[in-house]
Amino acid sequence: MPKMRYAILQLDNQLEFVAMPSSYSYQLTALNQRLHKEVDKLTADHIPQLPRVIAECDDLELVGTTYTLIQGLDYLNRLEQSFAAIQEKSYPLVSLLTEIRALQAQLEQWYEEEFEA
Repeated sequence: MPKMRYAILQLDNQLEFVAMPSSYSYQLTALNQRLHKEVDKLTADHIPQLPRVIAECDDLELVGTTYTLIQGLDYLNRLEQSFAAIQEKSYPLVSLLTEIRALQAQLEQWYEEEFEA
């Protein structure tokens, strides 16, 4: 079983738990910080709300059914879809989408290699 690392994301009072391959978790945190830095510069009408990574951990056991664990690729697919839907006219949104898609592609490759073995 591959070594995973878990990102805990918060938006208002809601938490999300994202499982990432340990060698890629720092990239999710860096991407999240970059998106937060740039999201305020977007001028479109419908900007998706973006949770903040508030913590990372090596072990995570969710107790109860209140929360679910989101796989990193699923999270990135959802993130990419929400940013691709933005109708931005002023800010170069393509650079943010490029960063999202780069990590998305890396994870797709990781999953392919991991499950081929």
